[in-house]
Amino acid sequence: MPERTIEFGLYQARGIKGHEAVARQLDSYLGYISTPVTAERGLLARLHYLTRTDHARAAAREAGLTVTDDTINAWLAGERRPAKRNLKLVEDAYRTVRRHNVGRYLLARLNRGGRGTRVEIHPLNQSQVPRPRQRELNFRSLNVRHWDAVIAAWTVQDDQAMDDAWVEKIVDLGSQWGQYYHVSNIGFAA
Repeated sequence: MPERTIEFGLYQARGIKGHEAVARQLDSYLGYISTPVTAERGLLARLHYLTRTDHARAAAREAGLTVTDDTINAWLAGERRPAKRNLKLVEDAYRTVRRHNVGRYLLARLNRGGRGTRVEIHPLNQSQVPRPRQRELNFRSLNVRHWDAVIAAWTVQDDQAMDDAWVEKIVDLGSQWGQYYHVSNIGFAA
C-alpha cells in the first residue's frame, strides 16, 4: 500500500489534497444568496429560507438561531432590525441549513440509484519539479458509487472525516492510489 506523500512540495510539486478538491467541487453547488445579510434584501431572503416551513424553522433552531418567532416576524415585517450578533446567527444558521439541504440533494444525485458518478482525477502539477525527480502520473477516472460518507463529512465540514472518506474511494485506483492523494483538480457533475 502506498504511503501518502509525507513531505509534499519538497521538490516544488503543486497541488491540493484530494478531499479538499472534492469539497471545493461540492461547494460550487451550494449557491448561497449573494446579497450580504447586512442588506435588507439579503436578510429577508435568508429569513424566508429559514422560516418557510415548520421543518425549516426546526432546522434553523437546531443550527443555532434561538430568537423567538415574534422576533423573527418583526424582522420580516420590517418593524425591527436585528443586532450584529443576531445577523451573525441568521447567517450561520442559513449556511448550515443550506449545506444540509443541498447535501441531501447531492447525495441522491451522486449515488444515482447505485450507478454512481464518474470522477476525473487530474494529477498534481510537476512543472516546477526537476526532470529527474518527476514521476509519470496520468489523468485517471473512477466511478464512485457510494457517496454517503463523503457527503456526510462535507455537510458538517469535518475535514478529517472528509479525508478518510475520500481515501476510502481512491483506494479503488489500485496499488498506486497514494500518487493521487494530492491532485491539481477533481471534477464530477451532479
